Amino acid sequence: MARFRALYPNGRINPSGRMKYTELATLLKNAAEQGTANAIKEEQPVPDQLTKADAYRLYGRSNVDRWLREGLISKQQPTDTSQIFFDRSELEAVAASSNRITYLPARDR
Repeated sequence: MARFRALYPNGRINPSGRMKYTELATLLKNAAEQGTANAIKEEQPVPDQLTKADAYRLYGRSNVDRWLREGLISKQQPTDTSQIFFDRSELEAVAASSNRITYLPARDR
């Protein structure tokens, strides 16, 4: 019977050949997160810009309007459409630096 030697998360080999439960749980959690991120990226590429309606849905109307008034985000309006767009990375940066830890979509509140 072949015996496999377990690796520590830092890449070293565990001399006993066994992995601790917490190490296994951490490895499985990291693998699941990475796999999920890869699948989402491949199936639904995240757009660089959000419509105003999407920004309202994700971050809340009052927050987006306040960030606009304070000049923390800028709106972009292409000439060929009446829709207003926001840069996703700009919104994420402002939301991350805000006092709120998470933003729930309006339907989940």
